[in-house]
Amino acid sequence: MVKGLYTAYTGMVNEQNRMDIMTNNLANASTVGYKKEGSTSQSFNDVLTVKIKDQSVGMRNVQRIGIKNPGVKIGENYTDYTQGSFRITDNTYDLALAGDGFFAIEFTNKAGETDTKYTRAGQFTLNKDGYLVTEEGDYVLDTQNRRIRLNTLLDSKITDDGTIYQNDQAVARIQVTDFEDYDYLEKYGETYYQPIEGAKTTTADAQVKSGYLEMANVQIVSEMVNLISITRAYESNQKVIQTIDGTLDVAANQIGKL
Repeated sequence: MVKGLYTAYTGMVNEQNRMDIMTNNLANASTVGYKKEGSTSQSFNDVLTVKIKDQSVGMRNVQRIGIKNPGVKIGENYTDYTQGSFRITDNTYDLALAGDGFFAIEFTNKAGETDTKYTRAGQFTLNKDGYLVTEEGDYVLDTQNRRIRLNTLLDSKITDDGTIYQNDQAVARIQVTDFEDYDYLEKYGETYYQPIEGAKTTTADAQVKSGYLEMANVQIVSEMVNLISITRAYESNQKVIQTIDGTLDVAANQIGKL
């Protein structure tokens, strides 16, 4: 019975992890450039159960009882990088990537340390100094890893290859970077990504679409269905624990009175 308690407990922990991920996906369903997350589950390795120091088989003998599995454990969390739908904004500096790739962003943390992050969220604007920045004020980089500065008095046009024109003259080209293996990317916040050791950049085939935003690739109906399924699985494990607890209560407090 104790084994049943542990199995139900591991099932509840696994479902709680899945629920946390699903609720985070739903909370970011309207976040520009957000990529939904998922999780995997794994079973614990089967173990051999034996009986030792039991007078029925002899205190020095070992009797095999059988093979058992302790239950389920949390596997790996992963990010789904499939492209989200586009929303038309008609704003020149709202950019979406059609294809694989990321915008390169100069990010400065609270300690004043600067490095390059990557994002699919192209909700950009010009700050008071004419620099192209994200909603958080981080600088968008060009192909030479420089900040992009434009003349705020002139209209801009951005082509599919990321080149920015003002007065029919190319003034900058937005950097779009891709990676050979997305397993070497980790999330930083909700829409930023940072490469880890082993990450290798490659040429991006994405087209830069001006006047569009890529929305989150979260399907609300699917996430809600998954959330209901997770809740029911959690409740089922809960009922198993309650049933076993009731049985143990009878065994400990009532059978002994007979």
